[in-house]
Amino acid sequence: MNLPNKLTVARVIAVPFYVAFMLISGIPYNYLWALILFGAASLTDMIDGKIARKNNLITDLGKFLDPLADKVLVSAALICMVELGWTASYLVIIIICREFIVSALRLAAASSNDRTVIAAGIWGKLKTAFTMIAIAVITALHILTDNFAFAFFDGFPVGLISDILMWISTVLTVISGVIYIASYRHLLKG
Repeated sequence: MNLPNKLTVARVIAVPFYVAFMLISGIPYNYLWALILFGAASLTDMIDGKIARKNNLITDLGKFLDPLADKVLVSAALICMVELGWTASYLVIIIICREFIVSALRLAAASSNDRTVIAAGIWGKLKTAFTMIAIAVITALHILTDNFAFAFFDGFPVGLISDILMWISTVLTVISGVIYIASYRHLLKG
């Protein structure tokens, strides 16, 4: 297994630790540790692709595994955010449903006669990057407002900012899902 694929696998391995940090309030600075781990895992998403392209290490496994690792990380984070009351469940349901649909489309493509591997497109990458940033920002806002009593944070509209970021993520998710389906609809005809 090459280095980019190892980084992708590391992103998946980080997920249970991230979930533990997010949901076990007895861990000191749990949200901070979760944010650091999420940030590091998100950075591997950018780094593994750059390494693969620069060193000509792009593989079909990597094309399939990379978006899957993103889905696992982001879905886990979003579910934790619902559990904590940081975001609305219906937005997360829409996002996760899109992920299942695109994953099913990728499986259909991979099992088709020509064994097509659907790599992440620009809209999928934009959706993933924005959603990862939104998750990090929302977590950071909760760390700041929950743990620091600075006057600056009194009345800070964390909920409103979280809602706006999550709505943008959801809209980007729907747009990218529609583009994937439109681009590969011929696979659904069988």
